[in-house]
Order: sequence, then C-alpha cells, then structure tokens
Amino acid sequence: MEKLGIGIIGCGNISSAYLKAMASFPILDIRGIADLNRSLAEQRAAEFNLEAREVAELLADPSVELIVNLTVPKAHAAVAMQALEAGKHTYSEKPLATDFADGRKLVLLAGQKGLRIGAAPDTFLGGSHQTARAIVDAGALGTPVGGTAAFMCPGHERWHPNPDFYYEVGGGPMLDMGPYYITELVNLFGPVAKVAGFATAARKERTITSAARNGERIPVHVPTHVNGVMAFENGAVVQIGMSFDVAGHKHLPLELYGTEGTLIVPDPNHFGGQIELLKKGGEFEPLPTTEPYAEGNYRSLGVADMAHAIRSGRPHRASGDLALHVLEVMDAFHKAAETGTTISITTKTERPAPLSESLVDGRIGR
Repeated sequence: MEKLGIGIIGCGNISSAYLKAMASFPILDIRGIADLNRSLAEQRAAEFNLEAREVAELLADPSVELIVNLTVPKAHAAVAMQALEAGKHTYSEKPLATDFADGRKLVLLAGQKGLRIGAAPDTFLGGSHQTARAIVDAGALGTPVGGTAAFMCPGHERWHPNPDFYYEVGGGPMLDMGPYYITELVNLFGPVAKVAGFATAARKERTITSAARNGERIPVHVPTHVNGVMAFENGAVVQIGMSFDVAGHKHLPLELYGTEGTLIVPDPNHFGGQIELLKKGGEFEPLPTTEPYAEGNYRSLGVADMAHAIRSGRPHRASGDLALHVLEVMDAFHKAAETGTTISITTKTERPAPLSESLVDGRIGR
C-alpha cells in the first residue's frame, strides 16, 4: 500500500513515544517535524534521524497529507484548524480540543473540506482492550448493568518537567486522563446519553517536585478532583473518578458489570494488561490476550489505522466523531458540577469497528 506523508507539529514530552512507535508502521512516511521552539525540533530530529522544519513549511508541503498534532492541549484546536485550512488531514493528541465548541468547529470544518480528523487516545486499539471488546461482544456479561472507572494520583507535578498546563484552563484530571477511560468505555459499551457530576479543587497552588523546577509553585485554575456518573445508551450506569488530589487508592482502573458476569479491564492508558472475568456463581479468572498490539507502547497505532483508512477509503477508528463525543462528555461533567443538573449528551458516535475485523493482512492487525 502507498505510504502516507506525515508532518508532526509539537516536539514535547509525548513526541518521543510517537516517533518510536511510528517506526513500526511502514505506511507512515514522516516528512518532517516542527515546533515553535526550533531547538527542540532540531533535538528531536537529530534523535530520530528526521528533518526539522518550520510549521508553515510543513503545512505548505504537498507531500504532507496528514498532520499529527502533538502540541500542548490548549493549542490543539488552533493547530488542527491550521492544518485543515491547509488541506491536510489531522490527528491530534488527546483531547481533540479543550473546549467542546472548538471541537465541534473542527469536526464540521473537516466534513466541509472532505478531510479526515482523528484524535488520541488510541490505546483502546491495544490487544488487551480489543480482547475485552470481543468478550463483551460475545455476551459474556449478559445485560450490561454498570461499572466503575478510576484514575487518582497526587498530581503530575511529581514527574513532569513543565506541569503548568495540567492546572490551567483546559487542564485538570478529567480532560487529561478522562479521554482514556471514556473512550475505552464507549468502545466497550457504546455512546453516553447523560452525565451527572461534582468537582472540587483541594489546593489553590501546587509545588513542583520534578528535578528541573523543584520547589517552584504554580497556580491552580481548574477542578482537580472530579466524580460523576455516566448513563450509557445501552442502559449501563458507570461511576467515574478522576483526581490529582489523592495520595493513593486500591480501586482498579475499570470494572464492567453485567447480569451474567463482571469484567476487569486493564489500565486504558496502556495497550496491554491482564483481563479477568468472573462468571455468575464463579470466581475471577485471568484470560489470555488474543489480539495484537498488547506488548509495548504503540502510541501512533491510531495514526497508522487512519493512514490505512485514507488509502483504502474505509472509516478510521480513532475518529473525530468519537473524540468529539468524549470531549462533550468530559465538558458535561464540569457543567453538571457547576449547575447541579444532569446534562444530556447531544453528539452521536458509533462504536469503532474492532481492530482485527478488517485489518487482517499483516500490515497493522494480525
């Protein structure tokens, strides 16, 4: 299959993981990388034997068909808009945008221009999560009843060299970590119908403890502890907790409940992990992972799937519609907390096709 020309904008922390993983996918032809910080782009280019280029140069290059947007979250919408206006397909790191209205504009513009838009996370395409999807689709849970989703930690200022954006408007645990959990739940249970939630911030400042800026204090402008409930269209009701304020906990990342069984789903921030299934009347038993892409960090799997989809004319899985739906759900938690009401979700999305369903030729699936 003909390769797809890729331009990367944003050379921060996450770019290294993308560039390492992209080497696994022959369809991805990286034509250059760019960052507003030219020295950072040159550093990444030297590290991965690529060409550092200017943003405008990448956008003007006709050989670049898809822009992979790895900028900080508050820049996602603006950079994606630039790419679409330049006639490029675009795939952004999560979230699609930090504001639901901006995300909707992006999806509408892509549709008007006949371009593809996609966004991370793509971890739901990993082997363990696709195996969990197959278990759910086989009816092992019976009628879906509910579930729990939990990510709670003391905050990313412990390890991130520049954690400021986590606590600025557009940051916080829901927009940062919620995409992994909610995208996975949509993959397993389908779209969300309604949301209720509460949100708090335990501190007005955070102290950075990562090495370079150890001891520096940064302000907090967003809720840092968000709890809520999602009512899914299939009837399931799932509790979710996302926090940067919790010293430690023993909750599992994801549990799904049905009338006939309970499924333990591994951390949706990773592609692999142990799945466990309890059948009614029995005990939890570990299940083998049967789908590909479970052993390793395949961040860019969604980009590769999108490239194949562009070349073959089929839908891509980490789609703009999916990302916009997840963005609206996350936005709804904050609105519910502010208004004390239940928020109905207006966007529609289909469950993405299982990865092994149409990718069985060895290029990206089995």
